[in-house]
Amino acid sequence: MGKLVALVLLGVGLSLVGEMFLAFRERMNASREVEPVEPENCHLIEELENGSEDIDILPSGLAFISSGLKYPGLQNFAPDEPGKIFLMDLNEQNPRAQALEISGGFDKELFNPHGISIFIDKDHTVYLYVVNHPHMKSTVEIFKFEEQQRSLVYLKTIKHELLKSVNDIVVLGPEQFYATRDHYFTNSFLSLFEMILDLRWTYVLFYSPREVKVVAKGFCSANGITVSADQKYVYVADVAAKNIHVMEKHDNWDLTQLKVIQLGTLVDNLTVDPATGDILAGCHPNLKKLLNYNPEDPPGSEVLCIQNVLSEKPRVSTVYANNGSVLQGTSVASVYRGKILIGTVFHKTLYCEL
Repeated sequence: MGKLVALVLLGVGLSLVGEMFLAFRERMNASREVEPVEPENCHLIEELENGSEDIDILPSGLAFISSGLKYPGLQNFAPDEPGKIFLMDLNEQNPRAQALEISGGFDKELFNPHGISIFIDKDHTVYLYVVNHPHMKSTVEIFKFEEQQRSLVYLKTIKHELLKSVNDIVVLGPEQFYATRDHYFTNSFLSLFEMILDLRWTYVLFYSPREVKVVAKGFCSANGITVSADQKYVYVADVAAKNIHVMEKHDNWDLTQLKVIQLGTLVDNLTVDPATGDILAGCHPNLKKLLNYNPEDPPGSEVLCIQNVLSEKPRVSTVYANNGSVLQGTSVASVYRGKILIGTVFHKTLYCEL
């Protein structure tokens, strides 16, 4: 009798595990392929070969690009090279990317940049905040941009016990920002287990010198984050849940969820079109291909545009889609006056005139 009970329990356990893996495959879109949507006037940026995980563009058209991210479980074509911040002037007829020099005593050999966000002070000084992963930890680095010298001056490193497994940030004031935590566990094996179990333990936090607190939680994997042009709403991508959370920002920096926009694709970084208020989302159509990289069957790329975000029925359209033959692992798209930069986690960067 005891052996029979043990066999029954084993059978039930294996069945549950099987169901979890099937559900995980479905969440990963493991069998999805994309139909190509490719604007005509596009070309790859030669200087950007090792990723452009996040992009933020100044109102003047200067684009900052984080490159060289080393992230557990993801492909990297230059594992021995430190990460860099590149600059492009989108006002130029044929814009090129140049790596910015960093001064001020910053340890460039340990630079592993992830999400970035620009802040412009009242005196028009431009600051760049960068999520960094030295030794696979999480910090936020603050740099001042010297436009004439085309360089960054290192100012400060922010560390905090809540700043773990940080993916992206959006800065709203001097040392005031929201940040996303994409995994609860920092161990790569446990973080995968966390995704399989669909634990929903990740969150959005608010940081300031006076207060650090969790302001939204219950995400599968909180990823990209950005803010509306009027700074009334915060948009958060939950990559594993394949959706975007629209949240109202309060005076005390707390966030209240207004709605969730389901997209059916794995959403990475978000940007807002300053001219229209539309959200642009860099997406992974098939997470299985991204996590199990095969150059013969590479991960594809997808960029979605979400219009009328606050309406009952936002309009979702595909701006770009490719099966990996041109662009692999798209993570972000950002626009400036009819031009779009499409970045990737570890691959190339595409520039298009729409």
